[in-house]
Amino acid sequence: MIIIGSQLIKPNEYPVAPVIDILLKDRTTGKNIIFATNEYAFAYERDEITSELVSGKFFSEMQPRVEKAKENQAARTKEKAEVFTPSWICNKMNNHCDEEWFGKKGVFNTERGNSWAVNNKKVEFPEEKTWKDYVLSKRLEITCGEAPYIVSRYDTTSGEPIEINRRIGILDRKLRVVNENAKDEKEWRDWVYKAFQSVYGYEFQGDNLLIARINLLCTFVDYMLAVQGKKPTKQQLNKIAEIVSWNIWQMDGLKGTIPFENKPDEYDGQIGFDFIFGTNEQKEEINVECVIKDWQAGKKVKFSDIRSNKDEI
Repeated sequence: MIIIGSQLIKPNEYPVAPVIDILLKDRTTGKNIIFATNEYAFAYERDEITSELVSGKFFSEMQPRVEKAKENQAARTKEKAEVFTPSWICNKMNNHCDEEWFGKKGVFNTERGNSWAVNNKKVEFPEEKTWKDYVLSKRLEITCGEAPYIVSRYDTTSGEPIEINRRIGILDRKLRVVNENAKDEKEWRDWVYKAFQSVYGYEFQGDNLLIARINLLCTFVDYMLAVQGKKPTKQQLNKIAEIVSWNIWQMDGLKGTIPFENKPDEYDGQIGFDFIFGTNEQKEEINVECVIKDWQAGKKVKFSDIRSNKDEI
């Protein structure tokens, strides 16, 4: 059975449709992200995901993991080690990180078995740290899937929606802090952008990656409606989509490259011309080592250059 479209992810509707071309961008290659899976009969794993496919065949079959058929879930687990984490475990792990940062427990919530009780008091910060320090602190979710550690619109294992005041993602926590401390709409918006710029995640499979990007975009809309009482403008959607397309990127985590590619120094001994394809033109050089954006420095950086520096991400 095919589910026609997802009840959780709707790429043909607002707010995704107006910025789908941005959400599909691969900032390393300058092209679009690729499928990196053979699950779809109409595409090969190296094929780019296009806006035409998203509005057509891909849309009719693309769902979050929880909405996929059980046999498809099992196949992806076997072939790609794809296993998604329930929200209560994401919360427990995010709580541990925050306990390290704040120096105390229960800052955002208290765990209650497979659930949690929200701490509704305004978040207090250690004497030597400020709310802005927390928002700017960089966080990375490796092999992020649909990005449940970053944003928690729904539980990825049950599909159950999570109300804003109960969300437990890394970005959700930063946005709560902005909500509690921003003095006016402009400061709120500026620091929401900074919050999005401070969270990163990478994923191998293109459908998961697109869903993750959509989840971050929809989270922005959710908070804008809840706090400002209005939808974002097209310009604001474009800005968030651009940030997300840089910060949530496609990568083979073992190599630090885009899927199915090698680093330049691993091409030794290979022919550098397209004789095999009947031409003598030199291949277009592609920098396959993944690049991301350091927003505070205002520059692109190779992920491989910063992955060992704990002060970076």
